[in-house]
This record gives sequence, structure tokens and C-alpha cells, in this order.
Amino acid sequence: MAGERYAQVHAQSIEERSSFWAEQARRIHWERPFEQVLDYSRPPFAHWFKGGLTNLAYNAIDRHLATRADQDALVYVSTETGQTHRYTYAQLYREVNRLAGMLTGLGVGQGDRVLIYMPMVPEAIFAMLATVRLGAVHSVVFGGFAASSLAARIDDARPRVILTADAGMRMGKVIPLKPLLDEALTLSDAPEAKVIVLDRGLAPDQPYKPGRDHDYARLRAEHMNAEVPCTWVESGHPSYILYTSGTTGRPKGVQRDTGGYAVALASSMEYIYCARPGDAWFCTSDIGWVVGHSYIVYAPLINGSTTILYEGLPTRPDPGIWWKLVQDYRVTGMFSSPTAVRVLKKQDPSWLTRYDLSSLRYLFLAGEPLDQPTSDWIASGIGVPVIDNYWQTETGWPILTAQPGIEDTPRKLGSPSFATYGYQLEIRDEASGQALGADQKGVLCIVPPMPPGCMSTIWGDDKRFVSTYFSTFEGDPVYTTFDWATRDEEGYYFILGRTDDVINVAGHRLGTREIEEAVQTHPNIAECAVVGVADALKGQVPVAFAVVKDIEAIADAARRGAHEAEVQKAVDRHIGAIGRPARVHFVTGLPKTRSGKLLRRSIQALAEGRDPGDLTTIEDPSALEQIRQALG
Repeated sequence: MAGERYAQVHAQSIEERSSFWAEQARRIHWERPFEQVLDYSRPPFAHWFKGGLTNLAYNAIDRHLATRADQDALVYVSTETGQTHRYTYAQLYREVNRLAGMLTGLGVGQGDRVLIYMPMVPEAIFAMLATVRLGAVHSVVFGGFAASSLAARIDDARPRVILTADAGMRMGKVIPLKPLLDEALTLSDAPEAKVIVLDRGLAPDQPYKPGRDHDYARLRAEHMNAEVPCTWVESGHPSYILYTSGTTGRPKGVQRDTGGYAVALASSMEYIYCARPGDAWFCTSDIGWVVGHSYIVYAPLINGSTTILYEGLPTRPDPGIWWKLVQDYRVTGMFSSPTAVRVLKKQDPSWLTRYDLSSLRYLFLAGEPLDQPTSDWIASGIGVPVIDNYWQTETGWPILTAQPGIEDTPRKLGSPSFATYGYQLEIRDEASGQALGADQKGVLCIVPPMPPGCMSTIWGDDKRFVSTYFSTFEGDPVYTTFDWATRDEEGYYFILGRTDDVINVAGHRLGTREIEEAVQTHPNIAECAVVGVADALKGQVPVAFAVVKDIEAIADAARRGAHEAEVQKAVDRHIGAIGRPARVHFVTGLPKTRSGKLLRRSIQALAEGRDPGDLTTIEDPSALEQIRQALG
């Protein structure tokens, strides 16, 4: 049950919002004090710490130089290339200034966008910090996205400079990135950006376009002694754009502010993650996702911690690599995902006990619902408490979690515990919008104003921000998470899955519409439906049901198999392997209502072996029978 201290802090964060967050704001440096804690004069847009001037890079690096210049800020370990590099706060300061000089030399100034399409290398973090140092706005694109998806993000962000590398590596295999960027730029309608290429020596002889492409090492050499002052920006100034899938094919650019984000992250490192300045912190995510932005880069550095950047898999060179890193760097807090733990669960459990994990105080997990067997297995194996988090790209930090830095409350398996301080939550009935009581299933909603750190809008589209997140219940603009939830009598929340057409694959959200559009690029596909199907390892996987134009092409099992592989490759080309359907089933029609709406929930239910529900509005019952037969 929620304890007295937790309840007191949470109530204060809601009922005495201004005084609570004014106190939290003392955790960061303000070059000019804010005039107003919260300006909520234009709902649902919340402007936190209005009038205050600050800078993310200053809070992450410069302010620590007086007390921890020689402490490790960033430790990079790559089991793909065998490289290890350590950067003190002083060395990180130098590298970020060099890169800021490089960006300035290419014309980047306050408000300009810098797109980062790089592997898990230190230079990607230097680029993020250098961008916000200049008051510019970064957009990191996950290195697993294909050219078409990258082009869509370039078109929306319209960057002045793009940083990339010759290649990344996964499982020892070289994955060229520069050719994908070159292709994306030919597909893009945005004005041509300057390109900085980090040559890792993995994919030699890449063509450079004169006047556009610049070598990272050469530019760095020209700016070795650069001293670039921080650009002080107003608290509400955008720090970054991070694209997330929606129910349409067009990704949404989640826009984050500067001051509110810094304050939320600074408070979370103490209240949620129990991390002290000087502690080593290891987040196993990727910088292309929100967890990587918040808890590989900004939060640990703002906190004065040492952050571990790991390029590699949890099973290479062996399944003990993560625990070796914990031992070698005396990691005190670790952040990963249920999917990653389930991968390790398939390995010899003795790997969990081969290293000294005495420094580790907590393992935090987030990304998809945490099942009890996985939680029990890892908690007993490494002998530390496991704490489940629930949050979204849009919020930037947890919505639901235990908060042991406030009070170490008992935890329930399967539950990410309680509302995080700052979040006023309700579970609403999907039809009526009424707030529900204990043990009633509904949509998890946040009563605005949203706390600091949450998205401020959708990049370039305030109208879409309001219509997407605050218009589910007419006349009652609450933020909708689009996740089903319940809350028990003791106040513990349980997340039950999505209400919309977004699939959660190993913690990565993919819009079904985006995958459907990629499937339909295959010349023999007339129409398709993609649904998320429960998967023991990844939480969900996409499964496609496609209507073919030429039935002869799938006349026998061999041709069906070849056709399925072709469709999967089409998705790889347009989105990347992350969006590839686990299966593609071929049918001659899709089940729809008489008004033409796809019955996705019924298709998903059949794919998961459940009752398809109310089918009174179905136009052609034989279409649903085809789905049954395709599934065998």
C-alpha cells in the first residue's frame, strides 16, 4: 500500500504545485530566475518556469567542472568493435565544445535543427550536447530506421546539419548508415543540409558529395581549441524533437522544452532512481529512443553521475557482459527492459552470479508490461530489488513507478506501483468519459496541466497535439495515454495494453498504419491490415493480413513463402527491420463493418486465440473466416 510519506509528497505535487516545483527547480542552474512557476493560460499547453533562462548542456557539464572535472562523466564500451573510452567531465566539456564549434562553422544557431543518425558511439552524445549548448534543437533518429522513414523525419524537422557515421555494427555485422542517409536525402523534399560523417573504418570507400559532406575527424582537428559559450534559452525553448508512431502513417515529432525537462530529470534521479552524484549509472537502451535521451544522456549527467554507453548485445561475447560492466565500473543503478531480461532468461543462469554485483542497489525496467516470472527470475538471480516503470515518449519520464527515494513502498508483481509525483491520474470509461473506481478497466488519463518534462507540443503542429491527446472526451480535455489500465483497492495500477492502433514491440512503439503503408508498397498487395499479437519475448509483434491482386502468385506453399519474404523485405526497405511483420498471411478480403471500418480488434483477437467479440456490424462474415483459416 502507498505509504504516508509518498502520499504526502504526491498530494503536495498536485495541490501545492507551484511551491513543490519551485523547490525542485533549485536542483538546476538558472542563469536568470523564472518569473512564474507555471503559466497555464492557454490550456492544454503548459509553460513551466516561465521567463527563466537556462541551458541543458551547462547543467549536464559546465556546472560540474568546479567539483568533479576529473570524475568520469561518460564510459563507452563496445563489444562490437572491442573499444573502450573514458571521458571525464573536463574531457566531455572539451569534446562538446569542439563539436559545437563544428556546428557553428556550418551555420547552426539558436532554433536550428540538427539531425543525428548515428550508432551508439560517444560522438552521438557529443552531438546532442553540442546542439543544445547552441540553443539549437536536435532530432535523434534510431539507426535501425530505413531511408524512407529517415526521409520523412528530415522533411518534418528540416535540419541545417545532419550527423551520421559510415556504419554501425550488430552481432558483428556491419550495418552501413551513410548510404541510407544518401538515399534518404534523395527522397527528401527538405532543403539540403550539411552532413558530418564519422568514419569508424567499418565501411570504407563511401562516396562524399563535395560541398555537402564533411569528415568528422578533419572538422574536429580544425576546432580542437574551440570555446563555445552556452546560449541561454528561455525555459520553454525546444531542446529536441523525437519522433514516435501514431495511428496515422505520419510520425509525430514530440517536442520537449528545456527548463521543465531538466528539473523533472534532476528530481527523478533522487526520488525514483536513488542515484547520487558520483554514482555509476548503466542504462541499456539506445539513444534513438526516449529512455536513451533521458537516462543515458541528460538525467545522469545533470545529476553528476557517470553514465555507461554500451554498444552491443546482452549476450555477446557472452551472457555475462552486462554484469561484468556492473562489476568493472561499480554500477549502483541499472535501467533495462523486460524484453532484454527475457533474452537473458534463455541463457545459463550461472552467468548472473559470476561477477561481483555488490555495488548494484536497484534494477529498473520499463518499455512493456513486466510479467511475474521474468521479474522473479532476475530479482532472485542478481539479488537486488526490481522496480517497474511505466511511461511514454510523450512524457519523457515515468508516469507510474515506485519512488524509493521518497519512500520504499511494497511492490506488487505485475504493477508499476503508483502515480509519480506531479501526475494527477484518472482511469476513465472509454464511452462515457466518467472516472472509474477500483478494479474497473478503463483508459489511463492524466488530468492537466501535464507536469514538467512532458512534451510541450507536436513539432510544428499545435492543432494535432490537441486533437491527438486531449480530444478523446468531448468538452473534457484530459491527456489520454491510449493504454487500458485498472487500479486496485490499495492504489496500485496495472497496465493492460493499447486502446489504439499502436504496437509495442520490445518497448518500441510502431503505428500499424505505418507498417500497412510499407506492406502496400509491394506491387501485388492491394490492401492489408496489421495488428499487434502477443509474444512471449517481445511483448507484441506485428502480424499482417494482406489482400493480393494476383491470386496465382500464392497458389502453393512455396510461392506463398517466397511472397511473404518479399513483403517482409519491402517493410525492411521502408521502415527498417524493426517494423518487419513476424508473419504475412494472404487473404482475398478483410473483415470490415458495413461502414468500411477495419475490424482490427477482431482480427487481433483471432490471432491471439480469443473470442473476436461483437460482429453484428460485419459486412462479410466470410472475410473473418478467411482470417481463421489463414491462422490455421
